[in-house]
Amino acid sequence: MTGSNTREAFRATDGSSGQEDSPRQLTTVRGASDSVFRVAAHGGGVVVLLSMTLVGLFLAVRGAEAIAAAGPSFLTEQDWEPNSGRFGIAAVLFGTVVIALIAIFVALPLAVGTATYISEYAPLGLRPLLVGIVDLMAAIPSVVYGLWGMFWLEGAILPVAQWISTYFGWIPVFNVPNFNPGDPLATPTVFTASAFLAGLVVAMMVAPVAASIMREVFAQAPIGEREGALALGSTKWGMIRSVVYPFGLGGMIGGAMLGLGRALGETIAVYLVISPVFVIQPNILQTGSNSISSLIALRYGEASPFELSALMAAGLVLFLITMLVNFGAGIIIQRSRSGAAS
Repeated sequence: MTGSNTREAFRATDGSSGQEDSPRQLTTVRGASDSVFRVAAHGGGVVVLLSMTLVGLFLAVRGAEAIAAAGPSFLTEQDWEPNSGRFGIAAVLFGTVVIALIAIFVALPLAVGTATYISEYAPLGLRPLLVGIVDLMAAIPSVVYGLWGMFWLEGAILPVAQWISTYFGWIPVFNVPNFNPGDPLATPTVFTASAFLAGLVVAMMVAPVAASIMREVFAQAPIGEREGALALGSTKWGMIRSVVYPFGLGGMIGGAMLGLGRALGETIAVYLVISPVFVIQPNILQTGSNSISSLIALRYGEASPFELSALMAAGLVLFLITMLVNFGAGIIIQRSRSGAAS
C-alpha cells in the first residue's frame, strides 16, 4: 500500500472527513484567583522597577548641578568643600569600599559556619532556638550595633589592632605610621575610630542576614544526593563539601552580595564609630575613615542648597554601585546550581 493510500485509510478510520492533520490547540482557563495573583505579581514587579527608576532619576536631577560644576574631578577629588568649589567623593568612596570589604571578609566565614552548623550539625531540638537567635540578630536596628561598637567593641579591639600592627605592620594596609611598637609609652589612641572598627561593626550586622539565606538554601540540598554520598563512604564533612556547598553556591553568593549591599549603604552604625576624614586612608587600623552614607548623614542637616546637590550626587554614585553589585550577583546566581534550580 502506497503512502497516499495509507493516509486515506487512516482518515477514513479516524472519521476526519479528509482534513489534514494539525496540532491540537491547548487553551488555559484561569480562575479568578489565578488572574488576581497574576495581575498582583506583575504589578508588584512593575512597581519595584518603577520605584528604583524614580529614585535614580530623583538623585540624578537633584545632583545635576553639582556634577556639572565639578565635572570629572567629582570622582577624583578628595576634599569636600562644595561651597568653595572644591569637592569630590574619592576619599569617601574609597572608605565606603574598604569598610564594606572588611565587613564581608569577616562576615562571610561567620555566616557560612553558622549556617552549616545549624543545618547540618545542630541537634534537632536546638535548631529552632538557634534560628530564632540568628533571625533576631538580623532584625536588631543598626543604631544598636553602632552604640555597641562605640562603647564596648572599640575598647576591646584596641589590643587586637595594636597586636596586628606590631607583627603584621610590614603589610601596608596594617601599618600605622604614627605607632612605634618598640615604645612602651606608645598610646593606642591611634587605633580608635578606624575603618577596621567600622568594618567589624558592619560585619556583625551583615553576618546574620547572610547566614539566614545560606541556612535556607543548605536545608534544601537533595536528600538523595546526601544519602548517595554517605553510601559511597563519604564522611559528614565530605558530604557537605561535595553536595551541600555546591548545591548552595547560589545562596552563598546571594547572601554575600546582599550583605555587601547592606555594608555599602550602612549609615548610622558607621557614623557612630568612625572619625570622619576627607583623605584616602589606606591604613585600615589607623584613626580616621569615611563613607558616602555617613557623609550624607553628617552634612545633610546644615548643608547649603549647592552642598545638598553635591550630597545628592554622592548618593547617586552609591545607588549605582549598589545596583551594579546586585545585578552582578544575580548573573552569578543564575549560573550556579541552586540559583538555576530556583
